[in-house]
Amino acid sequence: MFVSWPAIVCATLAVIVSGLAKGGFSGAGALAMPIMVLTNPPVESAAVMLPILIVQDAVSVWSFRHSWDGSVLKVMMPGMTLGVALGYLFSRSVSEAAVLGVVGLVSLLFGLQRLWAERGGRTTLPSDSPGWVGSLFGTFSGFASHVAHAGAPPFQMWVLARRLERDTLVGTTAIAFAYMNWIKVPGYVALGQFSRANLFHSALLVPLALASTWAGVRIVRRVDPQRFYRIIYALMIAVGLWLLRESLV
Repeated sequence: MFVSWPAIVCATLAVIVSGLAKGGFSGAGALAMPIMVLTNPPVESAAVMLPILIVQDAVSVWSFRHSWDGSVLKVMMPGMTLGVALGYLFSRSVSEAAVLGVVGLVSLLFGLQRLWAERGGRTTLPSDSPGWVGSLFGTFSGFASHVAHAGAPPFQMWVLARRLERDTLVGTTAIAFAYMNWIKVPGYVALGQFSRANLFHSALLVPLALASTWAGVRIVRRVDPQRFYRIIYALMIAVGLWLLRESLV
């Protein structure tokens, strides 16, 4: 990890994007892992990012601790738990190239889905969909989160239809992903990815992670994020295509 300047730059950009997402630009964080794995091994990248995400979760949960919806968490968390377990089994059983391909595919599909939304396409489930549907999408979220730290898209497809207030949505998302990131820890330990080197690199990036998360908390309440999101989604498509290509060569 981080054996070249391109690798360092990609890691830095990934942490900044993740911090902005944890601070309130929900969905942008799905670009973090695709950026990281452009120049770093995918499984090691995920291991380096996980402690950083946990630290960022603490900031975002504290910042929005008074704004969250327990009914959403009650529906989504069981599915998330199952999805994380399935993600661990997948990561344990396939090659690094397959993991890279999944990261690229998630990035590509989410970027396309969100640009479709910008053009008025439907991107959420019906507002009256039953709880078991939410648990199912929680499972998809947990799987994508374990493999690529990209659980936001399926989570949002069910939760956005609830039409929560902005701060309630951000707070609920923060708690859900804080829970999901903590339950990923045993799987990463079992995969042997919390090496001394990986944890050292995580520690180096924590100050940047905290700064970018606090920046996200402040910016999200002052800025219209529409143009920001369009750039993020276009980058996700481009990076996703590149990663899929790399996984096949």
